[in-house]
Amino acid sequence: MDKVKEILAAALKLFVEYGFHGTPTSKIAQEAGVANGTLFHYFKTKEDLIIALYIDTKTRLAQHLIENVLPETTIKAKLKNRYLQVMFWAVEHSTEFRFIQQFHTSPFLSRLSAEEMYRQMKPDLDLIEEGIAAKIIQPRPTDFIFSLFFNHIYGLHQYLVNAKLSTVDQKILIEDTFEMLWGMIT
Repeated sequence: MDKVKEILAAALKLFVEYGFHGTPTSKIAQEAGVANGTLFHYFKTKEDLIIALYIDTKTRLAQHLIENVLPETTIKAKLKNRYLQVMFWAVEHSTEFRFIQQFHTSPFLSRLSAEEMYRQMKPDLDLIEEGIAAKIIQPRPTDFIFSLFFNHIYGLHQYLVNAKLSTVDQKILIEDTFEMLWGMIT
């Protein structure tokens, strides 16, 4: 399994640096220190590798949320806590988060199974639906509000990458932007 981890780590680095189409599998194998045949032993196609890397990255983000999201009592506190933890993870794992963004704007997103997409989104969709049902969040399509949250997160991450703020200033900005977003959806 170490070879799989090495291949995934090499693919992550190269995909973020050169893009999906600009990264041949031979370059990934070379970066991982494995033969081309070894790469194809674990991942039958480049597309399989890209999707496996996405699922692996999203699984690690989900694990971070499981370990760090606090049990809260209000819808706002629950959503804020998830938002903050996603942002803190994104800042700490910037390459992985950039890969997630890259994947979401690629044709590969449509190749992810509907079950996998739903599994990833379900905790957030459930919270949004709970907020709408409680008349705390505006009655809009759940997937639209979900999209607002994640596009907001993507934009803020991009800003933080370029702004070079101190850790303290980053945390303040992240908290402030949640309040801005909350005001927009309530």
